[in-house]
Amino acid sequence: MARKKAAKRRFGAVRQYASGRWTASYVDPTGLRRRAPETFATKTDADIWLSQIEADLTRGDWTDPDAGAVNFEEYALRWVDERKLAATTEELYRRLLRLHILPTFRQWDLDEITPPRVRAWRAERLETIKADTTVAKAYRLVKAILQTATDDELIRRNPCRIKGAGKESADERPVATVEQVDALADAMGPRWRLMVYFAAYASLRPEEQAELRRPDVDLPEEPDPRKRRDAEQHEPVLLRISRAAPELTTGRRMTGDTKSEAGKRTVVLPGFLYVDVRRHLDWFAAKEPDGLLFVGERAAPFRRSTFGRKWRRARDKVGLPPNFRFYDLRHTGNTLVAQSGGTLKDVMVRAGQSSEKAALIYQHSPMDRQKEVAQGLDARVRAARKDAVSNHGDGRSASDNVPSGAPVVRRA
Repeated sequence: MARKKAAKRRFGAVRQYASGRWTASYVDPTGLRRRAPETFATKTDADIWLSQIEADLTRGDWTDPDAGAVNFEEYALRWVDERKLAATTEELYRRLLRLHILPTFRQWDLDEITPPRVRAWRAERLETIKADTTVAKAYRLVKAILQTATDDELIRRNPCRIKGAGKESADERPVATVEQVDALADAMGPRWRLMVYFAAYASLRPEEQAELRRPDVDLPEEPDPRKRRDAEQHEPVLLRISRAAPELTTGRRMTGDTKSEAGKRTVVLPGFLYVDVRRHLDWFAAKEPDGLLFVGERAAPFRRSTFGRKWRRARDKVGLPPNFRFYDLRHTGNTLVAQSGGTLKDVMVRAGQSSEKAALIYQHSPMDRQKEVAQGLDARVRAARKDAVSNHGDGRSASDNVPSGAPVVRRA
């Protein structure tokens, strides 16, 4: 009887070695024959592997097996270079790579970074540095780099799949009182007191204050006391913010654009700052027509290290907690703006924020404010109940103190 001829294979080829194990291969879209990276115990296993490759090719999900053979360190550093980031952002990314990411990932190619390895790295970081915010930043950076590798079709899928791992859960930032802000300004001394007020009541970032110059201040003429009944009432002082000069950890100052396009804005100062602004311009600002607003005693731009020491001494003198940063004065000011009736958009414009989410970070409701809200709610509900009792005429006195909104049930 004639032997039945085997059916021709539709896709790929399988072959058995002398050892009894099987191998499989196929021709990729470029015409190059690709062999399975491992051998199979049975012919069925080899056929299954080929069917999976064929399905990927049909769906358009196939990726070159050699594409991911790119060292992570080389790819990550190139990724940062190509982004044209702001100086402070680039410094942050390179520091995260150097301290927290490359010590683990530099040994692997892109396609060798798997979800278990990402989970192990994150767990080790959380255990070692115990700073959730830093770990979240590092995780987001790794995820962003590998997402670009996915888009470049160097890897099939991003291995960073831990839900919530990139979310920062920082502690609620402290808020100073008006009295504490005044005390901080006094403790910082005459030369630097206006920086405290600009941070608290104009929502200026430190790097924005570092690049403020005389032409950026629109200071109206002081009113003639003989012509105005109230000499304390002035036309508003305007600040135009268009540039920033952040200082890197190396001490280098990077003058350029504001943090975002929303950072370019005009801020109207509260009237009580008129005298402080005028005195500062007369006494401490650089004398050149385009001179900096805040300079040291030798007319040089203030340094973060020197200012930081003055700030810590002032903070300790006032009795604020050690975690209260100069930047937290923005929280204080924006909270007061919101409590003064300012809308979310008002806060966004004043603080130079481009998103509602960012603006909400700087709004707080401390316990004193919560008590005011509760008192207002109490008064409103009491008034409504009083009106209801009067309108229904059920025999109860309008002054009856009803303990709750639920109807009173009496036993028969």
